[in-house]
Amino acid sequence: MLAKGEDSSALTAALVRMLRPLVRLLLRRGVSLKSLYELLKWLFVDVAAEEFGPSGRHRAVSRISAMTGLTRKEVARLVSLPASSDRESEARYNRASRVIAGWRRDPDFSARRGGPGSLVLKGEGSTFAELVRRYSGDMTPKAMLDELLRINAARVLRDGRIKLMVRSYIPGAGDGERIHILGADVGHLIRTIDHNIENTDSQRKCFQRKVSYDNLPAEALPEFKSLSAESSQKLLEKLDEWLAQWDRDNNPNVQGEGRYTAGLGIYYFEEEYRERGDADEK
Repeated sequence: MLAKGEDSSALTAALVRMLRPLVRLLLRRGVSLKSLYELLKWLFVDVAAEEFGPSGRHRAVSRISAMTGLTRKEVARLVSLPASSDRESEARYNRASRVIAGWRRDPDFSARRGGPGSLVLKGEGSTFAELVRRYSGDMTPKAMLDELLRINAARVLRDGRIKLMVRSYIPGAGDGERIHILGADVGHLIRTIDHNIENTDSQRKCFQRKVSYDNLPAEALPEFKSLSAESSQKLLEKLDEWLAQWDRDNNPNVQGEGRYTAGLGIYYFEEEYRERGDADEK
């Protein structure tokens, strides 16, 4: 366990609550403790080298060894290992998300009565091919259409036009994109909480709120789930329109310094209530 002390005890309890659902997920997917331990060793070394390691390879290895408790030989081995990557899943997720958002937002691809229009695949004017070219980068129209059809985000009508069926991109079950979301979204949340813990100045803190009650009947859950989804979707669509004005991929003429990622994440949760026992505090 971690070193003793009030802060350490609170951190240990927080880690148990945070890691319990992750461990459950890993067990379901056949990830062994040995494999996880090897990954954690590499990650400790990588983060230490990235954020705290001094210049000079020998000094860095010695410093990282002292910080992580690993031998210098083990640190040197881990430093040489290649980093894992989910760039392909990330790229597919981002491209499909941008295409759907552009389809819903861009007036060039809207129906006369509003909302996303049904588009012909190719040709002149506001076609599906033009939508993909404008919002997906180098992905071909056929590849994007296949992806949207695969996850039931779009369908081809009898007249050959393509109709959007969803309000946002949700990857199919078992896809690498869903695993990418696990890393990206949980990572963003932890970085936000870490930022707020480290910053005592309220002006520098990031927005972090939730609403929850722990004595609800099961009958209330379906309505709350529906209400929260609808309300959250409207807010996210409003923020999407605002952010899109400043995004250089959508508007190459946007001026300003640096390149940043910013956004707002919303998630729904429900579970059967149980008393927090000693198992959650160890």
